[in-house]
Amino acid sequence: MAGIYIHIPFCKQACHYCDFHFSTSLKNKDDFLKALKREIELQKNYFLKTNAEQEISTVYFGGGTPSLLSQTEVMHIFDTLNKYFIIRPDAEITLEANPDDLTVKKTKELKQTPINRFSIGIQSFYDEDLKLMNRAHSSQEALTAVKASQDSGFENITIDLIYGIPSLTNQKWKHNLHTAFGLEIKHISAYCLTIESKTALAHFVKEGKIKNIDEQQCIDQFEIMLEEMQKNNFIQYEISNFCKNNFFSLHNSNYWLKQPYLGLGPSAHSFDGESRQWNISNNALYIQSLEKGELNFEKEVLTQTQHYNEYILTTLRTMWGTDLEYIKNKFGSDYESYCLNEAKNYIANKDIRSEENKLFLTDKGKLFADKIASSLFKIV
Repeated sequence: MAGIYIHIPFCKQACHYCDFHFSTSLKNKDDFLKALKREIELQKNYFLKTNAEQEISTVYFGGGTPSLLSQTEVMHIFDTLNKYFIIRPDAEITLEANPDDLTVKKTKELKQTPINRFSIGIQSFYDEDLKLMNRAHSSQEALTAVKASQDSGFENITIDLIYGIPSLTNQKWKHNLHTAFGLEIKHISAYCLTIESKTALAHFVKEGKIKNIDEQQCIDQFEIMLEEMQKNNFIQYEISNFCKNNFFSLHNSNYWLKQPYLGLGPSAHSFDGESRQWNISNNALYIQSLEKGELNFEKEVLTQTQHYNEYILTTLRTMWGTDLEYIKNKFGSDYESYCLNEAKNYIANKDIRSEENKLFLTDKGKLFADKIASSLFKIV
């Protein structure tokens, strides 16, 4: 099951915490869309390396802010995709959207495209939190966007929430979760706020204008989230992702399960099963290269150890766990023994649960997922 990711590198304004690649200037949008169509054509054989009959099961528009695209622009992209790739009739096709873009008119227009899933970046239902993060929407617009999407016929909706915000008390965090549950959406992605070094948020913390993130607050709100999600029958299938039954994000699940995907657009990453590559993170140079009919990316062929480390990193975060039998068959018994030996202390401390020859993080262990995973890595 192959996937396609399309990076739309434009935003109305810069969120204080974001370190993704984007531009707040839309002057190159038309040239970018032309370049994107050219890249789709040039990458038409990407999946032939591993499977000549590979069909596309997911398409994901990320960013940036893909909801800045018009219905016509979205359809032109699909016209090009359909020319060079076979997209399954039941493919999951997601568009990331900001609430202020999802008016009644816009949602009705997008319903006429192949898009069948929205990922709405709400982050919080409190205006003071949104202002701190420099989000472009209000809490009321968040509620209106979900309602407009549902009224237009979108049943598969996920929203993003952020916890650990300095202004977010535990009571407010519970309110955010309960508000989300009341909207009757089927999927929630919830992330702890992180301060990336080159962001405005990092600068404000350094200058003392915003309080630094409180580690205990993050732990408390993570535990509140687990409890409230369970009460409301949301399945935690990955540390930051929760859904009702049968509403797993197919696109993200394919990432974690090591399925191949093609990334299109500046800064987008691709994986063909053996190598990774990533496009240049510069809109102007991306456009210039494709105007010449050239792809501009860097590439890395993964070693066996790198494949093993990535397998640990992705699978340990999920409800499906890390399969020791798979490690033995794929990488050899030495890797299996190494993994199990490194996991012993975590099993004894009840950070990892061992069951049916698989390793799973416990709720306690999920608080330290990256640290635990990295300790199971083999040094390259």
